Amino acid sequence: MNDAEPDMPPKFNASKLNPLQLRTLALLQELARDPRTSTPVESGGEALITLIPQPHGNHVHIGRRVASVKDASGLWNEAVWNALARKGLAVPNFPVAIRLTAEGLAYDTRMREKVLHGSDH
Repeated sequence: MNDAEPDMPPKFNASKLNPLQLRTLALLQELARDPRTSTPVESGGEALITLIPQPHGNHVHIGRRVASVKDASGLWNEAVWNALARKGLAVPNFPVAIRLTAEGLAYDTRMREKVLHGSDH
């Protein structure tokens, strides 16, 4: 018998991502929402991110918002991409593209508002 209640939300950070991985996944999820940086994958509810933005001074543009380069450093870190792959959240082709799985798109990082800020220009 399963003791878990069926309508309980998933446990926060069930994949035990570290803070850099959580921040990076939050930014990748935002990139996946933007048609300028990603393409939906027809089968499986996934998204292929084909444009990883480059830093602009001390920040990076993520859609209509910005993130500090410090918070976004995982976007250019192959080890972070590979960690997300090991957890089943992404399929990387570093440094060209990364596909977020349905699990990666739905993962609650609780980081979106912490790392994304209104655009300064």
